[in-house]
Amino acid sequence: MRGTELAAICGFDDAGVTAALDLVTGFDEALVSGLARLGEDRVAGLTALAGAVAVTPLGERVAEAVDKVTAGSIADEHLVALAAARTALLGSVHDALVAGVDTALGRERAPYEAAPADKAEEDLNLLAGSRSWLRELAIAGWRGVDHDLVSAVGQTVQALLALPAKEKPSRRRLGVLLDGLAAELRAASPIATMEKLPKRRWADLWCRALLLSQPGQERPEPTPVSGRLLVLGADIHEHATAVQVQVHGVLEGGDGPRLVRASVSAAKVDTIVGRAVWKLLTQHTMLTQALAKRVSLTLTDMPLLPSGDLIWHDDKARPAEPADPFTTAKTMLSTAVASATPPLQRHPAGIAEPVLIEFYTVEGDLLHRDGGPPEGVALALGRLPASGPVTADLARKSSACIGLLRWDGGRWSVQPLAVRVETKKGEVEYHNGDWALGHPDPKVVKADAKDDAVGTLRERAGRLLRK
Repeated sequence: MRGTELAAICGFDDAGVTAALDLVTGFDEALVSGLARLGEDRVAGLTALAGAVAVTPLGERVAEAVDKVTAGSIADEHLVALAAARTALLGSVHDALVAGVDTALGRERAPYEAAPADKAEEDLNLLAGSRSWLRELAIAGWRGVDHDLVSAVGQTVQALLALPAKEKPSRRRLGVLLDGLAAELRAASPIATMEKLPKRRWADLWCRALLLSQPGQERPEPTPVSGRLLVLGADIHEHATAVQVQVHGVLEGGDGPRLVRASVSAAKVDTIVGRAVWKLLTQHTMLTQALAKRVSLTLTDMPLLPSGDLIWHDDKARPAEPADPFTTAKTMLSTAVASATPPLQRHPAGIAEPVLIEFYTVEGDLLHRDGGPPEGVALALGRLPASGPVTADLARKSSACIGLLRWDGGRWSVQPLAVRVETKKGEVEYHNGDWALGHPDPKVVKADAKDDAVGTLRERAGRLLRK
């Protein structure tokens, strides 16, 4: 990635993006005090939101929703219209930013093709229960949330999480989302006394959950693909109760190279952290081998969604020849075709474009590249996982990295997936997935064995099952 390309991306200035985000902020402010207690400023924010989508297919419904809500009549269909308008605005911001990246990098992106809706009339009571809880949140506002309101969604979440994930992915996704939102609200209590609220984040979760609680969700059909998967790096998302490893790579197939992702996840408890999370993913041996041993994988009839996400099946992958991720990034990122983003996932915070940056220096947390933006580009060091060898110190010492280009908080940043560091012995590469099969140092492995949280929990679970 040349400095001029980086400068073009960071120098992108669209007044429409700023205006759209201001409108979103106006809606988010209304959720703070609740839709039942709207002042003049909050009403003005909702009215401006309706005006922004007036000439779109949403225009009439959103205008009616604003009129009803400001009059004190708050129904599910009105909240859905408002959530859809907010989501559409953020989607337009996402599209503008991604288009700027594609233009600067010369990256081709496949067009989006709408998938058929799921017409199954099942679990409607759970969807209605979800909407009811979300409606109560909107009426009370974040400042009005208490323990009883948070706990009210418990049974609905349990029922949604009990549904089979493969047969009903959208229902399971809704359950996980509601569970996460409730957990954040519970952890933040008492919210009424909080000095600063994560207004944008909670509004994001609320809107996404409300739209997912509607029947007739898109259900895209996966296409079986075969070819060679060349791994670029792993983005590891670790939370108190779950861990997900999202592997970014390039798939070489009959239609040419394309950017893909493969995600695997596992439930966990908050005592399983750092390197130990890899022990929860031992059933995905092909993927963990590809990360730790830096080899390519031969895929046979692996399901691929239009979004570029592989539905991972370990039995459809086989290890192939060694493949250096930096070589893959240097030779294939410029020609690989990116996938379109599904409608509900079009959000600026969801942008994660793989890039290779070389010949730079780091001052503080800012990356400087000749020809790049004078102020530099922020390194997203807070996103580095504790389960891999890439640390903030190594990132600051590096001269090349494979990373994800992200946009959050109104600016671009680079999240390192792998770094190359100059040492006295030459160049050394560090990757987030290097410890996928365990730490290479026997002393560390021995020390970890003495405090094996995963092994201890499995042993205790086995004892309970034998009783």
